[in-house]
Amino acid sequence: MTAPFVHEIRVGWAHCDPARIVYTGNIPMFALEAIDAWWEAHLGADWFAMNIDRDIGGPFVHLSMDFRSPVTPRHVLRCEVAPIRLGESSIRFRVVGRQNDTLCFEGEFVEVFVAAAAHRKIPAPDDFRARLEKLMSEEPS
Repeated sequence: MTAPFVHEIRVGWAHCDPARIVYTGNIPMFALEAIDAWWEAHLGADWFAMNIDRDIGGPFVHLSMDFRSPVTPRHVLRCEVAPIRLGESSIRFRVVGRQNDTLCFEGEFVEVFVAAAAHRKIPAPDDFRARLEKLMSEEPS
């Protein structure tokens, strides 16, 4: 079993709205940034590299989030990312965001594998599938 993957984000004043908390639209962006970092850390390529070097895209087809506590520039935002389901041509991630040990948000994000240039759905590439299945079996419960 491995430790959870955590991506840290320095929240800035420019991310905030007039209420002095992070603008709601930036929170999914933070989660997607964390998932992108997860790909790079675990498969050696972020979305840009996968698209350009392997012609593999990963557009999102679903996201759902629950907001628990405001995100502010006061503390580092720690986004914990874990793959929770691998389908034939999709992968579902869970992302949990915390600041100063306070749960701020949690969500699920589904992306599909596509041939990037053609923008056509494809099965998860065999080398990705083998690595993802191994990683999912190692995830803490």
